[in-house]
Amino acid sequence: MTLHQYDYIFAIGTIFAFLDAWNIGANDVANSWANAVASRSVSYIQAMLIASVMEFTGATAVGARVADTIRTKIVDTTLYRDDPAILMLGMCCAVIGSSCFLTMATKLGLPISTTHSILGGVLGMGVATVGAGGVLWVGKGSGTDKITGGVVQVFLGWIISPILAGVIAAALFLLSKYAVLVRKNPALRGLTLVPVFFSVTAMLITMLLVWKGGSYKVNLPDEAIPGVIVGVGIAFGILTAIFLVPWLYRYIVLGDWQLRWYHMFQGPLVLRRGEIPPTPAGFKGLVRDFYEGRLTKEQLDAKRTAEVASGGSPGQDDLITNSAEKGIFSSEAQSAPIKGDSSDAGVVVDEPAQIKSLVGPKPEGLPWHHKSMLWWYFKFALFHGVDKDVVNSQNEKSALGGDVEEMHTRAERYDNKAEFLFTFMQVSTNAAMAFTHGANDVSNCIGPYSAIYQIWKEGRLPADGKSPVPLWILFFGGVGIIVGLWTYGYNVMRNLGNRLTLQSPSRGFSVSLGSVATVILATRLKLPVSTTQCITGATVGVGLCNGEWRAVNWRMVAWIYFGWFITLPVTGIISGCLMGIIINAPRWGMGNA
Repeated sequence: MTLHQYDYIFAIGTIFAFLDAWNIGANDVANSWANAVASRSVSYIQAMLIASVMEFTGATAVGARVADTIRTKIVDTTLYRDDPAILMLGMCCAVIGSSCFLTMATKLGLPISTTHSILGGVLGMGVATVGAGGVLWVGKGSGTDKITGGVVQVFLGWIISPILAGVIAAALFLLSKYAVLVRKNPALRGLTLVPVFFSVTAMLITMLLVWKGGSYKVNLPDEAIPGVIVGVGIAFGILTAIFLVPWLYRYIVLGDWQLRWYHMFQGPLVLRRGEIPPTPAGFKGLVRDFYEGRLTKEQLDAKRTAEVASGGSPGQDDLITNSAEKGIFSSEAQSAPIKGDSSDAGVVVDEPAQIKSLVGPKPEGLPWHHKSMLWWYFKFALFHGVDKDVVNSQNEKSALGGDVEEMHTRAERYDNKAEFLFTFMQVSTNAAMAFTHGANDVSNCIGPYSAIYQIWKEGRLPADGKSPVPLWILFFGGVGIIVGLWTYGYNVMRNLGNRLTLQSPSRGFSVSLGSVATVILATRLKLPVSTTQCITGATVGVGLCNGEWRAVNWRMVAWIYFGWFITLPVTGIISGCLMGIIINAPRWGMGNA
């Protein structure tokens, strides 16, 4: 029996559930890809494309077909059995509180846990309807069950997630640093370890998919799963050694500028290619400078001396132009001292590249209905969110960013060819994270929304606190995530990465893999962790590996922690106040006749 008298609640819930999904994309997904973009392992548009495909696939193909009505299980839904419409209204208020706060946080560039946001919304509506006694403040049972449920998991997440991820990511980076980056001829040494790194990465990704994936079931006995994980890792390492390593050797060590990505499938036969002809005139190199635009201490001092000598404070473009004339951004100046002694021949060393606009300038003097104006409006609507120079904008000074350029001078630079080896592993790790994130966190918006839909459609509570999720709702959530990522993901992304500490592929790989390892470990130990908080903690941990505490932007760290701290109370207050006002409001025509 459809409750048509509550059509307006269903309509409002639909709008704000989409806004919640939009914010998951703009905030949660964006911050998980910030290190990959900041390290230049992928471009911003490439990150958007990969993240969109993996998030949507995870959300729709293997997303939770049965979502918890209240994903965090902090309010007993049986208390609403006599009046299910109240739960419908409560879920609507919870989604409103969550989406409104997330919108504000995304605007301010705060990376927020969307799980904690919806938990706060449910908490607020629960207190407003059944009182504090009806809320599960700590988990049921004993042992770790006490901290894996209820409200207490949020507070423990502030400590467990960043510290555990920071320790694991720092250990991974130090291993990479002393095994490859600071050794003699690091690119060649790194090639010998690429299969090992890929094998370990594949094992962790398999664990992530098996233990943290979506609603799909792995029909294997528990004792067989470790063998499958190890087998997949070893097989992936062997494939890497056969196909990728020979290609990388020819590309990186020998400098074969005619090599293309599809030659990788030739395996060892790629080593039998003929002699490499001389590079053509104007050839810029095979490997980009991953530290492009990140100045050393000497370069920054020279830049600022030139700025003072110019007698003013020119803009960013003027500074680059003036500095280039003085040789500050010349090839010699940009080639910062690096660890290891392999030659950087074939490495692109150039002044900061200008990003070509996808939208282009707005036509002038034309009416809005002119075909050129309509075409520009179409491009603006489609590409405005990705037509951003996220990496170079991270150098800009701000109240929270502080002196980012000075912070970057505290970090070590490593051989670009060795750094290039880590880009493949970082992208594969981030793609796996995006898949599992879509499979899991889409429930933050569609879980409450599916409860709203079922109560509206059938007039009853979901059985056992669960509601079947129609396929169209999974698509609804997946589309919302992608739209949010494409239209506003840059706002959070530019606040992370290089504004927290200097990023490079080796650092970004350690951050990504450290976050994955933390999520896996916490899943097995039933500890509450947040992917957002894991990434932030891992980034700080890797930044401290520079051996200089000023290599980390502690002002930004404090700002991010502040966002975590206010998430629960703000979403709870918005949801609780809204719910309390609605259910206790006087009604027109209820006075004495």
